[in-house]
Amino acid sequence: MRLILVMAVALAAVNACGGSDDRVASDPTPSVPSAAGPATSGSQSTAGAPTSSSSGDQTPDLQPQVVVEGLEVPWGIAFLPDGSALIAERDNATIQLLDPDGQIKQVGSVAGVVPTSEGGLLGLAVSPTYTQDHLVYAYLTTADDNRVVAMTYESGKLSAAAPIFTGIPAGEIHDGGRIAFGPDGMLYVTTGETGDGTLAQDPSSLGGKILRLEPDGSVPTDNPDPSSPVWTLGHRNVQGITWDDAGRLWSTEFGADQWDEVNLIEPGNNYGWPAVEGRSDQSQFTNPIVEWPTDEASPSGVAYLDGSLYVAALAGERLYRIRVNGRTLGEPQALYEGDYGRLRTVVVTPDGTLWFTTSNRDGRGDPAGTDDRIFEIRP
Repeated sequence: MRLILVMAVALAAVNACGGSDDRVASDPTPSVPSAAGPATSGSQSTAGAPTSSSSGDQTPDLQPQVVVEGLEVPWGIAFLPDGSALIAERDNATIQLLDPDGQIKQVGSVAGVVPTSEGGLLGLAVSPTYTQDHLVYAYLTTADDNRVVAMTYESGKLSAAAPIFTGIPAGEIHDGGRIAFGPDGMLYVTTGETGDGTLAQDPSSLGGKILRLEPDGSVPTDNPDPSSPVWTLGHRNVQGITWDDAGRLWSTEFGADQWDEVNLIEPGNNYGWPAVEGRSDQSQFTNPIVEWPTDEASPSGVAYLDGSLYVAALAGERLYRIRVNGRTLGEPQALYEGDYGRLRTVVVTPDGTLWFTTSNRDGRGDPAGTDDRIFEIRP
């Protein structure tokens, strides 16, 4: 199931499938359908962010504060039991540790990472039994595949990475990359179709899927197919997953030329790509709950906090807040439009605040200034 990266194929995929998901910004208006080198130069700061916002919703509890700056394409963030944050930097394959006092240091460098346009060192997750096993998981791109690896974090250092699940197709684009442990203790992994849409509908391919694994990388016996890690299929490129208070799984997905999506994920469902993009009347496919024109969002990370989803938009250069109403969602509200550039990752901290990251130092945003940064808000 391994896929060797070939530049000519990758470039052809860019042309055939609407190009990179990391689009440039445009003038956005969200729409909703009807319901149915190592970054050790990073520094901690308490400086406030701009007070202006074209969203018109700039209240004191939503005023972003800088947590850390000077990072380089921060992608995955995961928290240790003491409140420290592990931060994966995509292109230089390093992992930083930001302690509760605001001090940051490099604690590991992951061998074998081969950065591409959208691949590299991506998602991070901390074991739900960390106090016993000290395990940290990462999703990364190699020369042959995307894979999930496990490391131990002890005495202030990460061990060498041991693969637990390999063979996920890798490409110049559409590598997925978010990993997270669900309420059931299983490890969920989002993948992309590498620009080859046919992989998304192929149940034997790991591309264009959401996967569900045991913590050791084996296949849970209660998956839709007990012999397969595939939880859902028909995805183009999923970079965000989160669970609400009722245990419902939500994902964000990049569209090609028409619609970006927020989906309610249910086991065994087919979300349509490449046969459909956005909503359709084809009953064999599951419709998104929210959709945006593709130049208004490019939704990457998503997190759930206090009854709302928070979605980071790359091309849209804003944070969307969307109220969760059971199995439906409210009208997306755009925050910080254009204030901080491209936004990549959103996480909830152990003390219940919300962090979001910028993604401006990867050649697509403004490489000048203090970016990339992590901001904090307290909804």
